[in-house]
Amino acid sequence: MPQRTDVVAAGAVVFRPGREVLLVHRPRYDDWSFPKGKLDPGELAAVAAVREVAEEPGLHVRLGPPLAPQRYPVGARHKTVHYWVGWPVGDPDVSGYLVNDEIDEVCWLPYDEAMARLTYPHDRDTLAAARPLRKKTRAVLVLRHAKARSRKGWARLRPD
Repeated sequence: MPQRTDVVAAGAVVFRPGREVLLVHRPRYDDWSFPKGKLDPGELAAVAAVREVAEEPGLHVRLGPPLAPQRYPVGARHKTVHYWVGWPVGDPDVSGYLVNDEIDEVCWLPYDEAMARLTYPHDRDTLAAARPLRKKTRAVLVLRHAKARSRKGWARLRPD
């Protein structure tokens, strides 16, 4: 559970067909991780996750199931990162990514290679939790009438 002084961030474990996982390399920390970043003031975590994946590797994603948040120490504070499983919307090509100070490499890797390349154990745990959820989900919309009626009243409304 995030504390008031936690740094709060959000990101996505993005899959594409063939069990490939999107990873990013941050030169400042010389680490491999998932696209993620801090929430803007008043921003919802899911919105930040989509924004960060669009900003960092330049992919538009659809979020699926949420994953357990990560919480770990960062200096004298803690960081809480909220993750979702995600899938690219449209073309998953990241070869045109423009390198910058924050992210200097973006790549798709098969699951086993991604697991080996991830720098932190908590990221490997998150990837392992995401693996069984990687298949796309479909939305189910359940509607209920706004005004309750008796069963007899419904019989008149239903077609034969």
